[in-house]
Amino acid sequence: MDKAIIFDLDGTLWDSRPEICDIWNRVLDKSPETNLRLTKQNIENLMGKTMEEIGDLLFPGLDQATRKVLMDRCGEEEVVYLREYGARPYDGLRETIDQLKNDYHLYIVSNCQDGYIEAFMEAHGYEKDFNDIEMSGRTGKGKGDNIRLLMDRNQIKKAVYVGDTAMDEQAARQAGIPFIYAAYGFGQASHPDRIIDEIGTLPLVVEGLI
Repeated sequence: MDKAIIFDLDGTLWDSRPEICDIWNRVLDKSPETNLRLTKQNIENLMGKTMEEIGDLLFPGLDQATRKVLMDRCGEEEVVYLREYGARPYDGLRETIDQLKNDYHLYIVSNCQDGYIEAFMEAHGYEKDFNDIEMSGRTGKGKGDNIRLLMDRNQIKKAVYVGDTAMDEQAARQAGIPFIYAAYGFGQASHPDRIIDEIGTLPLVVEGLI
């Protein structure tokens, strides 16, 4: 089995927007540095960005050190909550992963903090289904670089990236692999190699692409 499917997480495998919105607002309510309150739409617009980028967008009037403190608090609370309670995996995900892992090695690369992908896997029982993961919070690198890093580490020759935003598409192009656009997610794509309207169609759509 020398073929790999590499997944984005938010907007591709699950929807954690309501949970993240509540968690971050609880943190911000206790933070005298800001009076900001977030909505679900705010969270959706931030999905796919690194924690540093999110801090820059949310708190432009704060110095860099204060931004980092706030984002670290949000990220830590988020991981603790999601590891225990999880969020909402997309319908059909369990059956799709069970089918795909018979023919492909499966991976996740996301622009998230360290521990976030692990929280998804632990809360919903996917620890044994994915061969490896990588994230910007662990490497300090962007998604395209992290896809290549994961591919090199696992000696992957044939892969496809599945994601839901233009940034995901750009990352796949940077890494030199095909891109499948998850149109049910949070963003847009311009010229994907394939499109899926629900996660359950991925086994059929990916055939012949890698």
